Amino acid sequence: MLTQLDETDRLLLQYLQADARMTITELARRLALSAPAVQKRLRRLEENGVIEGYTAVLNRESLGFDMLCFVQVTLQRHELEAVNRFRELVQQMPEVLECHHITGEYDYLLKIVVRNRKHLEQFLMETLTPVPGMDKIRTSLVLNEIKTTTAVPLTELT
Repeated sequence: MLTQLDETDRLLLQYLQADARMTITELARRLALSAPAVQKRLRRLEENGVIEGYTAVLNRESLGFDMLCFVQVTLQRHELEAVNRFRELVQQMPEVLECHHITGEYDYLLKIVVRNRKHLEQFLMETLTPVPGMDKIRTSLVLNEIKTTTAVPLTELT
């Protein structure tokens, strides 16, 4: 269900998307509201599922994950049991940052990070390929990240 947001909610969410560590006091100052009013809005947005959580965005390269890849996957069978098994196993793969069920030639698109080519080979051959029901795997290496964001375009809401 679509949550109705007023202009203050949108501004609050924009500030949090830019810096989730911003204090209630700073948010209140920027929004010209009291701290309790900001807390009440945050609680409502959390309870309505608009805010799912707060997290730190890490620089993967500074941690040694030099390769970002997209892996397209096709399953042999599309029975519920096979699909659910694949989804459960993907949840357990730490290299997988995102998994999307997609339309087109492939069934799933995985966004993964690995340290190097050897790690990529190990992930593909020892982790992904042995998944029951695996049919096709197609891997693309990212040469350059042009845009990376987690911010939802709140200016598009009316």
